[in-house]
Amino acid sequence: MFVIYIISGLVGGILGGMGMGGGTILIPILTLLLNVPQKTAQAINLISFIPMAIVSLVIHIKNKRVVFNNLFYSSIFGIIFCVIGFFVSKEVPSNILRIFFGVFLILLAIFGIYSIIKSKKSWWVFVSKYQANN
Repeated sequence: MFVIYIISGLVGGILGGMGMGGGTILIPILTLLLNVPQKTAQAINLISFIPMAIVSLVIHIKNKRVVFNNLFYSSIFGIIFCVIGFFVSKEVPSNILRIFFGVFLILLAIFGIYSIIKSKKSWWVFVSKYQANN
């Protein structure tokens, strides 16, 4: 069981560092594999996000990948909607939050597949690799 926690932290940290969001992996691992309640999994994700975000931000600033002009506005709106999300999640039952999160992940997957198909270069690379293996 402890190994699953280590693996979830490892994968979540890598994805979080890449900017994808470690919660997309961490929350399903906690809820589905470890039977952690949805709201507890979300709290664990938020707590683990803080150090990952700080380290990622420092690295991205060092690599000059942060656009400071947009940082202020996105941070302000992020904080406002974070507070709103907190109050909403307090009132919504865990099973409903779980469904919303599952639908969000499905929509994220559909968007990702659509983006690959839309990009001719990426699509061609995908098809070429598939044909080479068969």
